[in-house]
Amino acid sequence: MTLECSGNGSSAGFMNAVYNSRWTGTPLAPLLEKCGVKPDAQEVVFFGHDTQKETLRPGTKRELTIDVPFGRSLSLADARRLPLLLAYERNGEPLEQRNGAPLRLIVPGWYGIANVKWLRRIELRDRRYMGRYMGRDYVTVRGEKHGGEVVFVETSVTCMNLKSVVARVTRRPSSEGKVPLKAYGAVWNEDATQIKAVEVRLDGGDWKPAALDLEPRAPHSWIFFSIDLGDIAPGEHTIVSRAIDNNGRIQPAATDDEIALKKTYWEAYEQWPRTFAVSVER
Repeated sequence: MTLECSGNGSSAGFMNAVYNSRWTGTPLAPLLEKCGVKPDAQEVVFFGHDTQKETLRPGTKRELTIDVPFGRSLSLADARRLPLLLAYERNGEPLEQRNGAPLRLIVPGWYGIANVKWLRRIELRDRRYMGRYMGRDYVTVRGEKHGGEVVFVETSVTCMNLKSVVARVTRRPSSEGKVPLKAYGAVWNEDATQIKAVEVRLDGGDWKPAALDLEPRAPHSWIFFSIDLGDIAPGEHTIVSRAIDNNGRIQPAATDDEIALKKTYWEAYEQWPRTFAVSVER
């Protein structure tokens, strides 16, 4: 599956926080059933060993500093619907400490923040869990237009959004003063089976369809794409991709309201133009 930090792509200096791995572990669903889920259970909460100090009501007489455990939750319905894994291996090797050893949660299709590392405790609760990393941090603040008014809505970062990016442009030897180019990239989504197409635009021209690779193909894995750009003149050029899903949803541009009115850098899934230079061999 593809695992991405929700802030990946939020700036030019933070572009590579995404990777694809094969995880091995124990499915969570059978363990929940074996434990016996009470009828009033609503959420499953996962706590890691890591903690951080947080000051509540700073600057007031009721100021309080506490050690907050890293915790994330899913609804019981999501926990049963998704193929959650308690992972202890990555790519056939024992999990490393930096990746969450000895045990971490894997939530296919959700941003990295939901994949709790250094797992310590799992709880079922009868009400919403609103810990720091669900209700105060890793929260997306987005403006929505309602009747000419912009209303700001806060939502917890959860499942990954439709996203593509051009990763590489290659060249062949120049001919008659121009250079044949080919671009490569990757596209991913909460569910990769819903990805319909990727289109690429060069220098603000028409959108052209890219070819989607047949491998790798898995429900939660990224898909590679490529496109021949033709014979390109020397100079500086800009290239950008956009993904389209089976419902017709198109990966938004930075100027679209859902991105332009977003005030936090989480869920950075906008189209990302890349600039490159072409020269002719001498």
